[in-house]
Amino acid sequence: MEHLDIVLQNVRGMLNETVSIADKIPAGYTPTWAESLWLSLFDGRNELLTFTALAFLMHEFVYFGRYLPFLVCDYIPALQKYKIQDNKPVTREMKWRCLRSLMFSHFIIEGPLMLGFLPIAKLAGIRTTEMPLPGWTEMVVQIAVFFVLEDFWHYWIHRLFHWGPLYRRVHKIHHEFSAPFGMTAEYAHPLETIIFGQGTIGGPILYCQFVGSVHAVTMFAWIWLRLFQAIDAHSGYDFPWSLHNFLPFWAGADHHDYHHAAFVNNFASSFRWWDSIFGTDAKYHAHKARLAAKKVQ
Repeated sequence: MEHLDIVLQNVRGMLNETVSIADKIPAGYTPTWAESLWLSLFDGRNELLTFTALAFLMHEFVYFGRYLPFLVCDYIPALQKYKIQDNKPVTREMKWRCLRSLMFSHFIIEGPLMLGFLPIAKLAGIRTTEMPLPGWTEMVVQIAVFFVLEDFWHYWIHRLFHWGPLYRRVHKIHHEFSAPFGMTAEYAHPLETIIFGQGTIGGPILYCQFVGSVHAVTMFAWIWLRLFQAIDAHSGYDFPWSLHNFLPFWAGADHHDYHHAAFVNNFASSFRWWDSIFGTDAKYHAHKARLAAKKVQ
């Protein structure tokens, strides 16, 4: 209760404050063009509400923007040879059903979670309007750590959700689409959305606690890339230029599509190593071997 009281006090304080650029720029420091643009988004506005609005708009823009190329692919006959489960068409009704569910999830579940994120994150050490902005090296290192942490969390939570009672009551909703398409990445039970989401926001908070501060710009870049990964993994397409063809440890659509088709194996989100270490990809590799043998024949 003590921690909750601290968070609530922080929320009340943030709701009553507005940002002044003059107070954020250190004496003698000349902001770059990017830093001036970032600060201008908050200047004279409430930091909490502005951050939440930016996070929500960014999420919607990236989520549906990343899905758009795969949607276009559905209408290009020459690209259907890259469709992993080409015997299972994605209908208009399926797309609308998914979209309606996503609108509820994004506005009713994820929106309020975004509003509650910053007060907790600020207590952990997340920077928002503090200068300077992070450099590329700092961002790359931190985002790499976030990917590894999220993948570890996702692997074990995903295995837990395939336990009978949790699967039937919660995770089964996500598996309604045995042949996924990009937009189904966040099609899930609200409880699943909340629990899996902790892996995305937990990495930056843990990093702040045990390593050093993380800037909100890095956080946004991380979520941008995480959305790219999730939608690609659910795209249903495996192209010659797909990332796993260049980085063998990357999971991608080829890896995750099998999980939806067979309802087993391949529990990790971004990387293949946890499934390999714990043997939860044996059936997947047997499946790939059978496909390769058929091509030889």
